Amino acid sequence: MNQYEEAERFAAQLRAVRKRSGLSYDALAQKAGISRSSLHRYCAGTSVPQDYGAVHRIATACGATSAELRELHRLWAVADTERERRVPREGIAHGDVAAEQHEAGRRPSPDSAGPESAAPTEEATATAQEPATASGNPLSQESAPAPGSREQRTGPGRLPVSRRAIALTAAAAVTVLGTVGWAVSLSSAPDAPAEKADSRTLFSSACPPVVSMGQHDECVREAQTLLKRHGAVIAVDGDFGPQTLRRVTAFQVIVGLPPNGVVTAATKKALYESKVRMDTWSPKKVRERIREVFDATPDDAVAIADCQSFLDPLHILPNTNGSRNWGLFQISDTRLRELGGTPAKALDPEWNIQAAKRLWSRHRDFHDWPHCERGLRTKASATPS
Repeated sequence: MNQYEEAERFAAQLRAVRKRSGLSYDALAQKAGISRSSLHRYCAGTSVPQDYGAVHRIATACGATSAELRELHRLWAVADTERERRVPREGIAHGDVAAEQHEAGRRPSPDSAGPESAAPTEEATATAQEPATASGNPLSQESAPAPGSREQRTGPGRLPVSRRAIALTAAAAVTVLGTVGWAVSLSSAPDAPAEKADSRTLFSSACPPVVSMGQHDECVREAQTLLKRHGAVIAVDGDFGPQTLRRVTAFQVIVGLPPNGVVTAATKKALYESKVRMDTWSPKKVRERIREVFDATPDDAVAIADCQSFLDPLHILPNTNGSRNWGLFQISDTRLRELGGTPAKALDPEWNIQAAKRLWSRHRDFHDWPHCERGLRTKASATPS
């Protein structure tokens, strides 16, 4: 298999789903809302989508089952990790080459740094040591060398042949001695200690490169235990279900990683090494603050938030189109962009409540939460007058 084997596995699954659907590339691209050329690259394995949303749209347009969606999510996460790992490595290689070439351009070559650069000094020394001629003026002799003299044979600004040979021999000796010394220092240096195997469970051979939705084993249990140590409210049962998906995604947002909802190498490392906390507001504090902000309709606002997130500030819900809703009032990706927010802001309960108030203030109603608003109306109509 080629060096990008994870991308090929992902592409093979995507091709199988497309082929079974019977859709042409043109029809599928139009239905999924992506370009035909991008779809071709994804199915050929020459490119991996940077956002899982595109994969989800393609798969649902093909009528993929829930099991196929989970498998595509897992394969995409692994292929995306491979892509992220590959790009920095290639960039570093190019940078090293450029640095070496730049450094080579700055360093003088052995020839230019050796005898010729030292020649003026040696020549000046040699000239200073020579006695004056019978005419009494060494300068007149330098400006007009006598026929057959040493300076006429070697030419102005050049060492005599014998001294040039000595200088070249000395330079070569220095080079050889330097090389020998470098080799001796390498041979005498103590061997580097062998790299120890990572004893952390998630990095052991017992766990796959990516821990993801639908998995049920000790690797999931380890991830849940680590999330709980960071302050997450989560059951440690070894089952990677919706609750674990939400907590993994929230942790990734808080720590600054791509929120793909799967435990890749970067997420594993952060789970073990990051100091971030996932502690957040209690349901009691959430109710009190919502009532303060929504002073005109406190009961309805609390009921909407309870319907949306069970008053959980770190609640994250994926949608069928690949987008997500965030936080207490489940602010959608679209609304998040309109409000100038980010997933990290949306998981801040204060920001989320204030954002919901801004949405409510547009029409002074809860039409942004139609499902829960209908529930409020049904409850109101059922209440006896």
